[in-house]
Amino acid sequence: MKIDVHEDGTVHIFATSGSGGDAALQMVRDVTASAEIGKTYLGKVVRLAEFGAFVELFPGTDGLLHISEISEQRIRDVRDELKLGDQVLVKVLSIEGNKVRLSRKALIKEAREKAQKKKETAASAGGDGSSSAAAE
Repeated sequence: MKIDVHEDGTVHIFATSGSGGDAALQMVRDVTASAEIGKTYLGKVVRLAEFGAFVELFPGTDGLLHISEISEQRIRDVRDELKLGDQVLVKVLSIEGNKVRLSRKALIKEAREKAQKKKETAASAGGDGSSSAAAE
């Protein structure tokens, strides 16, 4: 396998097998990946602190999941919700310089609202007293 990076940023990957090429492509993506505001990532808890958890989004990029953004309910201790090595879905709230702010609470809220909307749609579709069955 061979990876060439040109001055203009173009990357060429040469491999003798498809799996080798896929592995090289993933390595390039890992090295060049950057977080985007509003996107959801599956990250790994790499450090716990009193004020929150640091979550690795991809190699070399960590973000802070503040204690207030872990759950919709108030939690006393980060360790009540998260452990080192846990995989968590997080949403990027903001990026200021090299600081990435994350939220788990935003995803929980979005999922709850989506489920509520689906429930309301199902109720209004079948719960209005009308029937689509033909009269006998």
